[in-house]
Amino acid sequence: MPRLDVFQSLWAMDAGRGSHPPASQEEVFAMVRDAGFAGLAIDLGAADTETAYKTLPLFQQYDLGCVINAFPTSMEDMLPILKMAREFDAIVVNIIAEVIPSSVDEASLMIQDWMEEAEKEGVNIEFETHRNSITNDMKYTTQILEAVPEMKLSVDLSHYVVDREFSIPIRADEQELLDKILRRADAFQGRVASAQQIQLQLEFPQHQKWVVQFLDWWETGFRYWRKRSSNDDRLIFQTELAPPDYAMTGPDGMEMSNRWEESLIMKGWIEDIWARLENEVIDRAVTPNDRKTTEPAS
Repeated sequence: MPRLDVFQSLWAMDAGRGSHPPASQEEVFAMVRDAGFAGLAIDLGAADTETAYKTLPLFQQYDLGCVINAFPTSMEDMLPILKMAREFDAIVVNIIAEVIPSSVDEASLMIQDWMEEAEKEGVNIEFETHRNSITNDMKYTTQILEAVPEMKLSVDLSHYVVDREFSIPIRADEQELLDKILRRADAFQGRVASAQQIQLQLEFPQHQKWVVQFLDWWETGFRYWRKRSSNDDRLIFQTELAPPDYAMTGPDGMEMSNRWEESLIMKGWIEDIWARLENEVIDRAVTPNDRKTTEPAS
């Protein structure tokens, strides 16, 4: 049966003021394992490669899976990332390509080149929806998805909510674009945003309308993924509640919520959604909107 694996972001374990007690790397790995996460995601935008390599024995010691979040701008940047992924036996590399080509055709060719290189190296890669990257604009990204039907997508909707300044209720044309993204999602990253803030506190009353909206989007995306999944597939959901300046702080510099506790809350939400969906019959009928995810380009 398809399964869900919830990962925690190593970057999210950076101790901020008021978030959680400072911990050594070994303590972090123990916390994550003991909380039932399937693994940790290394963020190469937050830690240099030398620092990241020091965690390799901890992944082995604590029997945790590895995901790598990387920020290449060229093929030359990609090659050492792919080498690292092999050495860490990374399940997937999330590519946040810090380049924005001027046309869909140019972007598509770049993505195809990177996918071909990753395939040669035996590394699974996905392209993350992220600001200031090749997937910066939501409509542009849907056009790339049409042009590259084999492209895998890791979906972090918080970036589009801020970039597009969504309001609730979501407009029909915006939801149509979001639906195209969700239909192609191969993995998810968890953060709740609003039109003005990239990362909201999960339990503040004024933020609940956004919490409800994100839960609905995630459930919808899970359904689409399950519809096209195979029995041995696994869906990775990464909780990524980042330290300041993502996390909001008060005038004293203290964070306004505990990110570790919120990660556990989010993990519980995601597992509840998955458990509910496991009781549903999966409709595997192919619709025109699903076709790009199930049929390779001719």
